[in-house]
Amino acid sequence: MTDQIAIVTGASRGLGFALAEALAPRYHVVAVARTVGGLEDLDDRIKARGGSATLAPMDITKRDAMAQLCRSVYDRWGGAALWVHTAIHAAPLAPASLMEPKDFQKALDINVAPMGYLVPYMAPLLGETGQALFFDDPHAGARFYGNYGATKAAQIALARSWKAESSKTGPRVQILEPRPMNTTTRMRFHPGEDKDALATPYAEAARLLEEAGLA
Repeated sequence: MTDQIAIVTGASRGLGFALAEALAPRYHVVAVARTVGGLEDLDDRIKARGGSATLAPMDITKRDAMAQLCRSVYDRWGGAALWVHTAIHAAPLAPASLMEPKDFQKALDINVAPMGYLVPYMAPLLGETGQALFFDDPHAGARFYGNYGATKAAQIALARSWKAESSKTGPRVQILEPRPMNTTTRMRFHPGEDKDALATPYAEAARLLEEAGLA
């Protein structure tokens, strides 16, 4: 098993799933997500590629669970080389004046609040030489994207601050922009869209890792 550790939060489907698979076998993947079935499917695909994974069926909104995860990674491997953060909540599109409070709260709980402890938890694991990847989806200010756009923008704003602060000391923080993909998130926003015109998560995973210098 490789001693390079990659932690992927949001690994059970979509881009996170594809990135986790693409990172094996160059990394031992710590795959974090709530959906056990998706993680098990990922494990099968990683093993088929000759890689290995540790499945962590956890909810990133549970601060204590994330603290325990990071402590376990440190105790077992001494740190991590890479953190890939793809976990996201895509609330239904709606006019700002008609947003459901529970939908907005869920978006805050998943898209924004975990950044307040995941970054402080992950930074010591990554140290000076590790890397963190975030994925922008710039819809802030667009019609009907008030919920998703605002919370995703807040997530990326914090990532940009971390990137600026660590530019000379490490870890290396990169913010990439995926192309429109045929994913569950995209279909929630555009249910009638031609799927064949969209990129696949696997193609985007390969492109983004190459852009990040991790191919």
